[in-house]
Amino acid sequence: MKTRVINLIRRAAAALLFAPALALAAGAQLHLDQAPVSKDPAALQHGAKLFVNYCLNCHSASFTRYNQLQNIGLSEQLIRDNLLFTGEKIGDLMKVAMRPAESKAWFGATPPDLTLIARQRASEFGSGADWLYTYLRQFYRDDNRPTGWNNVVFENVGMPHVLWELQGEQVAAVSENPDGTKHIELSLAKPGKLSAEDYDKAVADLVSFLVWMGEPVAEKRQLIGAFVLLFLAGLFVLSYALKKNYWKDIH
Repeated sequence: MKTRVINLIRRAAAALLFAPALALAAGAQLHLDQAPVSKDPAALQHGAKLFVNYCLNCHSASFTRYNQLQNIGLSEQLIRDNLLFTGEKIGDLMKVAMRPAESKAWFGATPPDLTLIARQRASEFGSGADWLYTYLRQFYRDDNRPTGWNNVVFENVGMPHVLWELQGEQVAAVSENPDGTKHIELSLAKPGKLSAEDYDKAVADLVSFLVWMGEPVAEKRQLIGAFVLLFLAGLFVLSYALKKNYWKDIH
């Protein structure tokens, strides 16, 4: 009897412990737009250019070397002329000079390394590409934030909208849904250098590059996997035929 009571108490405590997580999971689902991820070298090269010019000031890609960009069709000379600005060498890792302690003081948190960001967000939201694509298009002006920016996907994010000159400035109209959750409607208050369609295309190229950077050999891995499966299928057929021939006098 005593053991049974103890088990009941443990179950009740576990239920109370996980109740907030269950309530959060049962809440409104985050809407993510589908990212038009491309493997086209031109799109990846444009994404690499955007990454180096707008992201690499704060975010490292410390598992990727500049010379790996030759795998998306860039020559060493093109990399040197267009992507190396502060004395880096072609074989260097894509790191930033900003110190983690300084970046934490400025932004409230150290900007994460972006080499595996698409795979990391995929483990959290199902599609890292969709999350990144939506996130980079959902910044809006918020004077209550230290940077002057907020984000629908990542509320109260410490990152400023580094692509605002390209997209323009969005403002938010906040209302409340019947279930009590917030609904944020964005509108473009000040246009940027790019049209909405061109900005979405630029973000798609940047996201495509981030996806590629997370696993540069993805296509080779998939090709090898297909050959391995074909080999195993052929081996199974031969093994089964050998087994039938070996046991033919018994069965």
